[in-house]
Amino acid sequence: MTEQFLTVTQLAEELGLTPRALRFYETKGLITPGRAGTTRIYTQRDRARLILILRGKRLGFSLQEIKSFLDLYNVDGTQHKQMKALLQSLRERIANLEDQRQAIDQTLAELRRAEQEAEARLAGPVR
Repeated sequence: MTEQFLTVTQLAEELGLTPRALRFYETKGLITPGRAGTTRIYTQRDRARLILILRGKRLGFSLQEIKSFLDLYNVDGTQHKQMKALLQSLRERIANLEDQRQAIDQTLAELRRAEQEAEARLAGPVR
């Protein structure tokens, strides 16, 4: 089976990125495209890594955290270490988001009380 290669433009279009974004991820060491002369060529492995990178970003992980997860693929072929690290990070992210939600709920409640007080004062007798 022969490997299918993608150019910067092809991969960027497929994933809804800009070529500049792909080069950025390359400079951060998240992907390592091959070269055909001066042209960057991407493999299906690079494509899969980029999909994981984008998913990690959507979940709120930093590029450094994403790189750590991806680097574990090279260390542990069973992916056991990677899954343990990912699970711990997911749990921490969930806890942080729950804390943020609680803080937002409190702030909204305070704002609604202040709004009601302001409306009541406006509706009251004029002095």
